[in-house]
Amino acid sequence: MRPNRVVIGARSPQAIAIVKDLYSPLYLIETPFVTTDVETAELIKYASNAFLATKISFINEVANICERVGADVHMVARGMGLDNRIGAKFLHPGPGFGGSCFPKDTLAITNIAKQHGYTFEIVESVLRVNKQQRIFMMEKIKNMLKDFKGKTIAVLGLSFKPNTDDIRESPAIDIVNMLLDEGAKIKAYDPAAMEETKKMLENRIVYCKDAYDAADGSDGLVMLTEWNQFRKLDMDRIKGLLKAAVLIDLRNVYNPQTMRDMGFEYTSVGRR
Repeated sequence: MRPNRVVIGARSPQAIAIVKDLYSPLYLIETPFVTTDVETAELIKYASNAFLATKISFINEVANICERVGADVHMVARGMGLDNRIGAKFLHPGPGFGGSCFPKDTLAITNIAKQHGYTFEIVESVLRVNKQQRIFMMEKIKNMLKDFKGKTIAVLGLSFKPNTDDIRESPAIDIVNMLLDEGAKIKAYDPAAMEETKKMLENRIVYCKDAYDAADGSDGLVMLTEWNQFRKLDMDRIKGLLKAAVLIDLRNVYNPQTMRDMGFEYTSVGRR
Protein backbone atom coordinates (compact mmCIF):
# COMPACT_ATOMS: atom_id res chain seq x y z
CA MET A 1 0.00 0.00 0.00
CA ARG A 2 3.01 2.31 0.35
CA PRO A 3 5.44 1.26 -2.38
CA ASN A 4 8.72 3.04 -3.04
CA ARG A 5 7.77 3.13 -6.72
CA VAL A 6 5.36 1.66 -9.25
CA VAL A 7 6.95 0.24 -12.40
CA ILE A 8 4.74 -0.04 -15.48
CA GLY A 9 6.04 -2.00 -18.45
CA ALA A 10 3.83 -1.98 -21.53
CA ARG A 11 3.82 -1.76 -25.32
CA SER A 12 0.46 -0.02 -25.57
CA PRO A 13 -0.20 3.61 -24.53
CA GLN A 14 -3.77 2.54 -23.70
CA ALA A 15 -2.49 -0.16 -21.32
CA ILE A 16 -0.23 2.39 -19.62
CA ALA A 17 -3.17 4.78 -19.17
CA ILE A 18 -5.37 2.05 -17.70
CA VAL A 19 -2.72 0.90 -15.20
CA LYS A 20 -1.91 4.49 -14.20
CA ASP A 21 -5.60 5.06 -13.56
CA LEU A 22 -5.80 1.87 -11.49
CA TYR A 23 -2.92 3.07 -9.30
CA SER A 24 -4.00 6.73 -9.27
CA PRO A 25 -4.74 6.74 -5.49
CA LEU A 26 -0.99 6.36 -4.94
CA TYR A 27 -0.44 9.78 -6.50
CA LEU A 28 -1.88 11.20 -3.29
CA ILE A 29 1.18 9.95 -1.40
CA GLU A 30 3.47 11.06 -4.26
CA THR A 31 4.60 7.56 -5.23
CA PRO A 32 7.03 7.78 -8.16
CA PHE A 33 5.94 6.00 -11.34
CA VAL A 34 8.45 4.50 -13.77
CA THR A 35 6.95 3.88 -17.20
CA THR A 36 8.99 1.87 -19.65
CA ASP A 37 8.97 -1.04 -22.08
CA VAL A 38 8.21 -4.62 -20.99
CA GLU A 39 11.82 -5.87 -21.12
CA THR A 40 13.13 -3.01 -18.98
CA ALA A 41 10.32 -3.35 -16.44
CA GLU A 42 11.00 -7.06 -16.06
CA LEU A 43 14.70 -6.42 -15.49
CA ILE A 44 13.95 -3.68 -12.95
CA LYS A 45 12.08 -6.28 -10.90
CA TYR A 46 14.68 -9.03 -11.26
CA ALA A 47 17.66 -6.72 -10.76
CA SER A 48 16.13 -5.17 -7.62
CA ASN A 49 15.57 -8.52 -5.93
CA ALA A 50 18.93 -9.85 -7.12
CA PHE A 51 20.63 -6.81 -5.57
CA LEU A 52 18.88 -7.33 -2.21
CA ALA A 53 19.80 -11.03 -2.32
CA THR A 54 23.39 -9.95 -3.00
CA LYS A 55 23.37 -7.87 0.19
CA ILE A 56 22.27 -10.92 2.18
CA SER A 57 24.94 -13.22 0.72
CA PHE A 58 27.52 -10.46 1.13
CA ILE A 59 26.87 -9.97 4.84
CA ASN A 60 26.88 -13.75 5.34
CA GLU A 61 30.34 -13.92 3.82
CA VAL A 62 31.41 -11.00 6.03
CA ALA A 63 30.00 -12.90 9.04
CA ASN A 64 32.11 -15.94 8.14
CA ILE A 65 35.21 -13.72 8.04
CA CYS A 66 34.22 -12.04 11.33
CA GLU A 67 34.19 -15.43 13.06
CA ARG A 68 37.71 -16.15 11.84
CA VAL A 69 39.22 -12.81 12.86
CA GLY A 70 37.23 -12.22 16.08
CA ALA A 71 35.11 -9.31 14.83
CA ASP A 72 31.40 -8.64 15.44
CA VAL A 73 29.32 -8.75 12.26
CA HIS A 74 26.54 -6.64 13.79
CA MET A 75 28.93 -3.76 14.38
CA VAL A 76 30.35 -4.22 10.88
CA ALA A 77 26.81 -4.13 9.45
CA ARG A 78 25.96 -1.06 11.50
CA GLY A 79 29.10 0.72 10.34
CA MET A 80 28.30 -0.17 6.74
CA GLY A 81 24.61 0.68 6.99
CA LEU A 82 25.24 4.21 8.28
CA ASP A 83 26.79 4.97 4.89
CA ASN A 84 23.81 6.32 2.92
CA ARG A 85 25.21 4.82 -0.27
CA ILE A 86 24.83 1.34 1.26
CA GLY A 87 21.94 1.46 3.74
CA ALA A 88 21.23 -0.84 6.68
CA LYS A 89 18.46 -3.01 5.24
CA PHE A 90 19.16 -6.65 4.35
CA LEU A 91 22.51 -6.65 6.16
CA HIS A 92 21.40 -9.35 8.60
CA PRO A 93 23.53 -12.52 8.82
CA GLY A 94 21.97 -15.95 9.11
CA PRO A 95 21.33 -19.15 7.16
CA GLY A 96 20.60 -17.32 3.90
CA PHE A 97 17.61 -16.09 1.94
CA GLY A 98 14.51 -18.02 0.91
CA GLY A 99 10.88 -17.37 0.05
CA SER A 100 9.13 -16.97 -3.27
CA CYS A 101 10.86 -13.88 -4.70
CA PHE A 102 14.62 -13.90 -4.14
CA PRO A 103 15.35 -17.50 -5.21
CA LYS A 104 13.02 -17.21 -8.21
CA ASP A 105 14.22 -13.81 -9.40
CA THR A 106 17.94 -14.48 -8.95
CA LEU A 107 17.53 -17.64 -11.04
CA ALA A 108 15.44 -15.75 -13.59
CA ILE A 109 18.01 -13.02 -14.19
CA THR A 110 20.88 -15.50 -14.46
CA ASN A 111 18.85 -17.60 -16.91
CA ILE A 112 17.95 -14.57 -19.02
CA ALA A 113 21.65 -13.70 -19.16
CA LYS A 114 22.58 -17.25 -20.23
CA GLN A 115 19.89 -17.29 -22.93
CA HIS A 116 21.56 -14.24 -24.41
CA GLY A 117 25.13 -15.52 -24.21
CA TYR A 118 26.19 -13.84 -20.96
CA THR A 119 27.09 -15.12 -17.48
CA PHE A 120 25.93 -12.93 -14.60
CA GLU A 121 28.93 -13.75 -12.41
CA ILE A 122 27.93 -11.76 -9.32
CA VAL A 123 24.46 -13.27 -8.99
CA GLU A 124 25.79 -16.76 -9.80
CA SER A 125 28.11 -16.28 -6.80
CA VAL A 126 25.22 -15.02 -4.67
CA LEU A 127 23.35 -18.27 -5.35
CA ARG A 128 26.41 -20.40 -4.53
CA VAL A 129 27.02 -18.51 -1.28
CA ASN A 130 23.36 -18.87 -0.28
CA LYS A 131 23.49 -22.62 -0.79
CA GLN A 132 26.82 -22.93 1.00
CA GLN A 133 25.53 -20.94 3.96
CA ARG A 134 23.14 -23.77 4.87
CA ILE A 135 26.10 -26.13 5.01
CA PHE A 136 28.03 -23.71 7.24
CA MET A 137 25.02 -23.58 9.59
CA MET A 138 24.94 -27.38 9.72
CA GLU A 139 28.62 -27.35 10.69
CA LYS A 140 27.80 -25.02 13.57
CA ILE A 141 25.11 -27.39 14.80
CA LYS A 142 27.50 -30.35 14.47
CA ASN A 143 30.21 -28.53 16.41
CA MET A 144 27.80 -28.04 19.29
CA LEU A 145 25.99 -31.38 19.32
CA LYS A 146 28.69 -33.68 17.84
CA ASP A 147 26.71 -36.76 16.83
CA PHE A 148 23.09 -36.41 15.70
CA LYS A 149 22.04 -40.05 15.86
CA GLY A 150 19.65 -40.70 18.72
CA LYS A 151 19.51 -36.99 19.59
CA THR A 152 16.42 -34.82 19.67
CA ILE A 153 16.82 -31.24 18.47
CA ALA A 154 14.35 -28.46 19.21
CA VAL A 155 13.83 -26.16 16.23
CA LEU A 156 12.22 -22.74 16.58
CA GLY A 157 11.00 -21.32 13.27
CA LEU A 158 10.10 -23.02 10.00
CA SER A 159 9.00 -20.16 7.73
CA PHE A 160 11.60 -18.40 5.59
CA LYS A 161 11.07 -15.17 7.55
CA PRO A 162 8.88 -13.96 10.46
CA ASN A 163 5.20 -13.01 10.07
CA THR A 164 4.40 -15.46 7.28
CA ASP A 165 3.45 -19.11 6.89
CA ASP A 166 5.53 -19.29 3.68
CA ILE A 167 8.06 -22.14 3.72
CA ARG A 168 9.03 -21.96 0.05
CA GLU A 169 12.84 -22.26 -0.24
CA SER A 170 13.00 -21.76 3.54
CA PRO A 171 16.52 -22.15 5.00
CA ALA A 172 14.85 -23.60 8.10
CA ILE A 173 13.22 -26.41 6.12
CA ASP A 174 16.50 -27.14 4.30
CA ILE A 175 18.35 -27.41 7.61
CA VAL A 176 15.62 -29.57 9.18
CA ASN A 177 15.84 -31.94 6.21
CA MET A 178 19.63 -32.15 6.55
CA LEU A 179 19.30 -32.90 10.27
CA LEU A 180 16.75 -35.63 9.55
CA ASP A 181 19.02 -37.13 6.91
CA GLU A 182 21.79 -37.39 9.51
CA GLY A 183 19.61 -39.24 12.01
CA ALA A 184 18.35 -36.47 14.28
CA LYS A 185 14.84 -36.35 15.70
CA ILE A 186 13.19 -32.94 15.38
CA LYS A 187 10.70 -31.22 17.68
CA ALA A 188 9.60 -28.01 15.97
CA TYR A 189 7.47 -24.97 16.64
CA ASP A 190 6.53 -22.04 14.40
CA PRO A 191 3.76 -19.53 15.16
CA ALA A 192 2.30 -19.70 11.63
CA ALA A 193 4.00 -22.25 9.37
CA MET A 194 3.11 -25.55 11.07
CA GLU A 195 0.27 -26.50 8.72
CA GLU A 196 2.31 -25.74 5.60
CA THR A 197 5.22 -27.75 7.00
CA LYS A 198 2.95 -30.73 7.70
CA LYS A 199 2.06 -30.80 3.99
CA MET A 200 5.74 -31.11 3.13
CA LEU A 201 7.32 -33.08 5.99
CA GLU A 202 4.19 -34.92 7.16
CA ASN A 203 5.03 -37.00 10.29
CA ARG A 204 8.82 -36.89 9.91
CA ILE A 205 9.03 -34.33 12.74
CA VAL A 206 7.13 -33.67 15.98
CA TYR A 207 4.97 -30.52 15.89
CA CYS A 208 4.90 -28.73 19.25
CA LYS A 209 2.42 -26.36 20.86
CA ASP A 210 5.03 -23.72 21.77
CA ALA A 211 8.75 -23.09 22.21
CA TYR A 212 8.82 -24.67 25.66
CA ASP A 213 7.15 -27.83 24.42
CA ALA A 214 9.82 -28.08 21.72
CA ALA A 215 12.64 -27.59 24.23
CA ASP A 216 11.28 -30.16 26.70
CA GLY A 217 13.60 -33.18 26.67
CA SER A 218 15.63 -32.02 23.67
CA ASP A 219 19.42 -32.24 23.46
CA GLY A 220 19.76 -28.72 22.13
CA LEU A 221 17.81 -25.84 20.62
CA VAL A 222 18.31 -24.28 17.17
CA MET A 223 16.86 -20.85 16.39
CA LEU A 224 16.02 -20.78 12.66
CA THR A 225 13.49 -17.94 12.19
CA GLU A 226 13.59 -14.69 14.16
CA TRP A 227 9.94 -14.40 15.15
CA ASN A 228 9.31 -11.66 17.74
CA GLN A 229 7.74 -14.34 19.98
CA PHE A 230 11.19 -15.94 20.28
CA ARG A 231 13.00 -12.77 21.36
CA LYS A 232 11.73 -12.72 24.93
CA LEU A 233 11.51 -16.38 25.91
CA ASP A 234 12.01 -17.38 29.54
CA MET A 235 15.52 -18.70 28.93
CA ASP A 236 15.86 -20.02 32.49
CA ARG A 237 12.80 -22.16 31.81
CA ILE A 238 14.20 -23.22 28.42
CA LYS A 239 17.46 -24.23 30.09
CA GLY A 240 15.60 -26.30 32.66
CA LEU A 241 13.59 -28.12 30.00
CA LEU A 242 16.54 -29.01 27.77
CA LYS A 243 18.59 -32.15 28.48
CA ALA A 244 21.68 -30.05 27.80
CA ALA A 245 21.84 -26.24 27.80
CA VAL A 246 22.90 -25.94 24.15
CA LEU A 247 21.63 -22.98 22.10
CA ILE A 248 22.52 -22.60 18.43
CA ASP A 249 21.22 -19.15 17.55
CA LEU A 250 21.38 -18.93 13.75
CA ARG A 251 19.45 -15.64 13.70
CA ASN A 252 21.47 -13.82 16.38
CA VAL A 253 18.38 -13.22 18.50
CA TYR A 254 20.14 -13.37 21.88
CA ASN A 255 23.20 -11.72 23.38
CA PRO A 256 26.14 -14.15 23.46
CA GLN A 257 27.54 -13.04 26.80
CA THR A 258 24.13 -13.06 28.48
CA MET A 259 23.50 -16.61 27.29
CA ARG A 260 26.91 -17.82 28.45
CA ASP A 261 26.44 -16.12 31.82
CA MET A 262 23.19 -18.10 32.16
CA GLY A 263 25.12 -21.31 31.60
CA PHE A 264 24.29 -22.02 27.95
CA GLU A 265 26.73 -23.47 25.49
CA TYR A 266 26.01 -20.85 22.86
CA THR A 267 26.93 -20.09 19.28
CA SER A 268 25.61 -17.58 16.74
CA VAL A 269 26.58 -16.17 13.33
CA GLY A 270 29.49 -13.78 12.86
CA ARG A 271 29.95 -12.91 16.54
CA ARG A 272 32.58 -13.87 19.09
